[in-house]
Amino acid sequence: MPHDHSHDPGHHHGHAHSHGPATPHPAQPAPWSILRMTVTARLAAALAVSAGLWVVVLVAMR
Repeated sequence: MPHDHSHDPGHHHGHAHSHGPATPHPAQPAPWSILRMTVTARLAAALAVSAGLWVVVLVAMR
């Protein structure tokens, strides 16, 4: 079944961008970053993830 619209590079379907294709999006501040965490918070997060993975392993072995 043929369709009746062109596929040229300048043709867009419903994209609401206000900048040109050569202009990138402006940088957005990250809402959360592991790099902004203190060392203690990073270690606590790593331990929590590790504990969660061990729970998955132990439950799978039951």
